[in-house]
Amino acid sequence: MIDKRFGKRVKACREQLGLTQEQLAEKIGLTPNYISTVERGTAFLRYDKLIAIINGLEVSADALFCDVVEHGTEYKASQLSRLLEGVSSEEQHRILEMVELMVKQARGSLAG
Repeated sequence: MIDKRFGKRVKACREQLGLTQEQLAEKIGLTPNYISTVERGTAFLRYDKLIAIINGLEVSADALFCDVVEHGTEYKASQLSRLLEGVSSEEQHRILEMVELMVKQARGSLAG
């Protein structure tokens, strides 16, 4: 599998863990050069290496494929829910109103 969006997501997840490419590579038994090629979207991942990367990043497959797979909306919804944790109820309501407006606008542009 070669996809730049997937590679960017791998990099973002790695950085969220505070790992360098070298640290991730050591953690999962790959080379830093291989991690670099994955993040640039120039590597064709085999199943075993893909699983190692997912496990090494301590994320679900959805977290890495949400930009690639058309039916990854469940992950995006749960990500939005996590972002709202710790935000006051009043602010959550305001944010929800903004999202609803954006959805209506998007649907309107699809119909037009």
